[in-house]
Amino acid sequence: MSSLILENVTVDFPIYNAKSRSLKSQVMSLATGGTIGSNSDGVVVIRGLDNINVNLNEGERLGLLGHNGSGKTTLLRVMSGVYHPTVGRIAINGKCTSLINISLGIDPEATGRENIRIRGALLGFSAKEMAAKQAEIEEFSELGNFLSMPVRTYSTGMQLRLAFSISTVIEPEILIMDEWLAAGDEGFQTKANERLHQLVNQTKILIIASHSKELLVKNCSRILWLEHGKVKMDGDAETVANAYFGHL
Repeated sequence: MSSLILENVTVDFPIYNAKSRSLKSQVMSLATGGTIGSNSDGVVVIRGLDNINVNLNEGERLGLLGHNGSGKTTLLRVMSGVYHPTVGRIAINGKCTSLINISLGIDPEATGRENIRIRGALLGFSAKEMAAKQAEIEEFSELGNFLSMPVRTYSTGMQLRLAFSISTVIEPEILIMDEWLAAGDEGFQTKANERLHQLVNQTKILIIASHSKELLVKNCSRILWLEHGKVKMDGDAETVANAYFGHL
């Protein structure tokens, strides 16, 4: 059974080049971000997440809502293993795949085919597994002979096609997304949407952050509303979405 559990998770970011004296009196960033304070050594600390508790079991679809800087991306990165909690713990049972930054690891000097192997390794695939998926990725990308060319020669849209084609060949048990991905021209976007829907339907646990009420209510059973790194509301998708967008 797949599961993802966060217990009392707090994430602090120390800012070593800031002057703590001028910031000690600031308790909360009013426009964006988390709590500003200082640690026992006088170092300025931004608290990105503050005592977050989440328990997700197989079949659950969790949406994340909140203003820019509320902690959504930080929480996604903790769930993906990019950030480690300063306090608390996270326990993941199942293959977890993140689509937060699909271009991570793409080498502009390498060819498209070389990047398929590089990015595949970063996603945790063995060379043998990537070789088995190579033809599928190449066909889906529709990049043809450009796959033999350095990625620096690609347009932005072509780079997105390649990155999307590699990153979505996965079969995750836990899928983490920061907004719904869009890649390429209108024709390719139709294919991309179909593949994303397949991924969402197949994954055992979904976590997605978005500013779209329609997307979250349609795809999620539960929503977590974050504000300044803390949970403001946690409940069924429609109730929390109505409260959040009504608040705005």
